Amino acid sequence: MSDLDVVLLSLEELEAVRLVDLKGLNQEEAAQRIGISRRALWEDLQNSRRKIVEALVTGKAIEIKGGNYTVKKPRRCTCNGCQADWEIPFAARKPDQCPKCGGSDLHSHPEEQGGGEPERCGKGRCRHGNESKTEGEGA
Repeated sequence: MSDLDVVLLSLEELEAVRLVDLKGLNQEEAAQRIGISRRALWEDLQNSRRKIVEALVTGKAIEIKGGNYTVKKPRRCTCNGCQADWEIPFAARKPDQCPKCGGSDLHSHPEEQGGGEPERCGKGRCRHGNESKTEGEGA
């Protein structure tokens, strides 16, 4: 592989082709998900397709690197049964069972804001960001 010529594909270009060609989103949906204009997504999509076809037709390797992006933090999950707390990747769906006790009464927390307090979950039994005092407690 080290002897092959390389085609460079940015992470934005990869994400554009992944969302449109692999996931089947239309360009408007994909642009909204990424947070860019539809025109910028279209340009990334055209560049990525051209580079991928070039690599396939000419036998070049594809190197994915560079670009402007942010990585979302993992989400926290809590078991309401045993109080176990763990993290899951941001895009992963909520697990069906607690890894500690096997219980199914689970809660996944919203993304925490960088440098500040976590968002309030607003879920009935969730203690995440809801440590408020009840009536009768000292202020």
